Amino acid sequence: MSAWSLPKLLAGLHDDIERRLAVARETFGHPGAKGVASEHVWCEMLQKYMPLRYRAETAFVVDSNGAFSDQIDIVVFDQQYSPLIFTYEGQLVIPAESVYAVFEAKQVINAMQIEYAQHKVASVRRLYRTSLPIPHAGGTFEPKALPYILGGILAFESDWKPPLGEPLIEALNKNTDGRLDLGCIAAHGTFACDPSGCFTITNQGKPATALLLELITRLQSSGTVPMIDTRAYAKWLAN
Repeated sequence: MSAWSLPKLLAGLHDDIERRLAVARETFGHPGAKGVASEHVWCEMLQKYMPLRYRAETAFVVDSNGAFSDQIDIVVFDQQYSPLIFTYEGQLVIPAESVYAVFEAKQVINAMQIEYAQHKVASVRRLYRTSLPIPHAGGTFEPKALPYILGGILAFESDWKPPLGEPLIEALNKNTDGRLDLGCIAAHGTFACDPSGCFTITNQGKPATALLLELITRLQSSGTVPMIDTRAYAKWLAN
């Protein structure tokens, strides 16, 4: 009987994701079908390996002022404390207060796809979020400061040569409102942005596994979502 190996377990997670993305790209002839397949692969990975307090789905995000985001390929949101998760004709709608992170999933990255992902991330970050005082046995805590919403992009390949070089950094620096904090190009590596706005590129390794572990670390740092003011949403019942 062979011994357990943590390196092999971690590598196996990435290898499975990379293989499935490659098969989707080679098998599906229609670009839309390829896109849906890629979203499914990434979403399933996050659902399977993130702590159960989080959920990952394709969704729209709405705020209490009635403003909506663009449709987001993968929204990571609170599953434990969030009310008001709506489903309408198969479309999921999530209140802005419940969102931790948003990702676009693409077959390949290039300047156009980076810009597109930044626009999608910005459409979520600009939404209004409520935060109520938090009751406890001894009184109430002050309203929780609104956590920063992480943004990112997930892909299989890169159109650039080298895949993760200066053109990627230039594209990432063009939009601060929609800044992409994390990215995984499964065939090549990952990138990450620190709080000062500096990007770090990591080539090779096991990118999908590395992305997952870094995302979980950042989610842990953000704590719990704010206490949502459900009455702010209830005001729309009078319209």
